[in-house]
Amino acid sequence: MKTGPDREVVSVYPYRSACSSSVWRGLITNARKELTFAGYTNYFLWLDHSNLATILKKKAKSGTTVRFLLGDPDSDITRRREAVEQTALTVSTRIRMTLEHLDRLAGVDGLEARYSDAEQHVSLSVFRFDEQMLVTPHLANLAGHDSPMLHLRRLQDDGLFDRFASHVESLWSDGRLVHGGSTSE
Repeated sequence: MKTGPDREVVSVYPYRSACSSSVWRGLITNARKELTFAGYTNYFLWLDHSNLATILKKKAKSGTTVRFLLGDPDSDITRRREAVEQTALTVSTRIRMTLEHLDRLAGVDGLEARYSDAEQHVSLSVFRFDEQMLVTPHLANLAGHDSPMLHLRRLQDDGLFDRFASHVESLWSDGRLVHGGSTSE
């Protein structure tokens, strides 16, 4: 039994892609109050989880807050990250893929998306499911799926979970509403 500051760590994955889709699906399905997807692009969610849009729509209609925090595909931060990653599927393209999926959810009450203009967002992805979260600190020039990931469960005040949650709330409060009808405010 863990008793120290690491007791909020449920699991550690050497790569985000090493976490099974069943873990993600369970966290999404079991969330009742909040789903926050604060990855810079979030594009992999739509690829890895069939019918995600239907699930998110049902969640929002049942009162679960669904939030997406994305990088701005046209920002200098995004362009700099593209130069670092040097991948064929660019950061801006991955963000636009998510925006396209969010546009299909236009008008769903309880679903909101914002752009983050913070340099700190591009190097850290945080996905919250009520009192659990998956956190990916991005390493150097690696894309998110190649970076490590922590699965956390909130068990104490001001622990790891609260620290990452506070970081996301700061980014969220400074974020700009995504326009184009894909969100409500």
